Amino acid sequence: MEKLCDVCDFQGGSQPPKNEWSFEFQVGYVRMLQIRDFTQSGKVIPEYVKISSSIKQCAEDDILIARYGASIGKILTGLAGAYNVAIMKTIPNVNKLRKKYLYYYLKSSYFQNSILNVGSRAAQAGFNKEDLSKLVIKCPELTKQDEIIEILSRLELIIEWEKQQFIKLDELIKSRFVEMFGMPGTNEKGWGASTLGKCCVINPKKGQDKRLQIGMEVSFIPMPAISENGNIDASEIRLYDNVKTGFTYFSENDVLFAKITPCMENGKGAVAVGLCNGVGFGSTEFHVIRPIEGVSNPYWLYGLTSFDTFRKDAAANMTGSAGQKRVPANFLENYKVFLPPIKFQTQFATFVHQVDKLKFMLSKQNTKRKDTLYEY
Repeated sequence: MEKLCDVCDFQGGSQPPKNEWSFEFQVGYVRMLQIRDFTQSGKVIPEYVKISSSIKQCAEDDILIARYGASIGKILTGLAGAYNVAIMKTIPNVNKLRKKYLYYYLKSSYFQNSILNVGSRAAQAGFNKEDLSKLVIKCPELTKQDEIIEILSRLELIIEWEKQQFIKLDELIKSRFVEMFGMPGTNEKGWGASTLGKCCVINPKKGQDKRLQIGMEVSFIPMPAISENGNIDASEIRLYDNVKTGFTYFSENDVLFAKITPCMENGKGAVAVGLCNGVGFGSTEFHVIRPIEGVSNPYWLYGLTSFDTFRKDAAANMTGSAGQKRVPANFLENYKVFLPPIKFQTQFATFVHQVDKLKFMLSKQNTKRKDTLYEY
């Protein structure tokens, strides 16, 4: 075992003044990297800063760590440029530590839990170089590190392949939706016209749920628990022993739909399942869409809201300032749909449940592989 800081140095980023920034590349400038450049690469407009002695730069193969906020501990790599104060660069001693070996160490549960524990004690989640001085790392011979890297790289490829299978299963569900009901916004099957406000309840009042009682244990679902493919990560659900105020409440089989951008544009939505006592609460940035019994099915409703056509319509009707736009409830209330008979909606739900069983099996395999990949 070696002390981490004995075999690896760490360098914080810099924050040049805004008058040295540009949205266009020009001679004497370099790309300025922020956390979102790594986590939302396809949706970020690159920014550039003037090259000077005060900026800190990284190469494409450097390993960086997010230092603050919700992304604390996230491991970043693959981009070259200057990096800001929310990012820390690792500088391993190449005679003792391979960069890729360090990458897997930083993603290990040992390192991640240590960083999260430090962040949770601070007023603003974050860590510094001194916090890292308390950590240790196994440093076998470089040839042994190469062997470990090869094994873990193969395992990482398998995990990525399994993630692609999730995507294919989600595409299968959408394909089945179109086969049964036609594309949203069209009426290929000749169903009767309706609105979401007539076939479900939008944002039901807390008092409308008779199961919700003061003192009962309820589930809390944070926004990060909902993936872009509509799954709820059970490991992110937290239990509270009392009903809280100032949150959005929902019941088992309600459909959750993120009202803010970019979460809404990323497909943040899910059918609420697995809730303690059948009741949960979460961010006020969720809309709750509750099916009316005998009229609509939650899986049909989620299928409808997950299509790009619906999301584009929602985005076009957002209100508020540029940085705080939201999908208003009246957009959902008035959204025109072609309502299929409930028996067909139920058949679709049965199909989704069958696919979910396959996804559950894949998820268990994926979790085991991740535990192996990132154990330390």
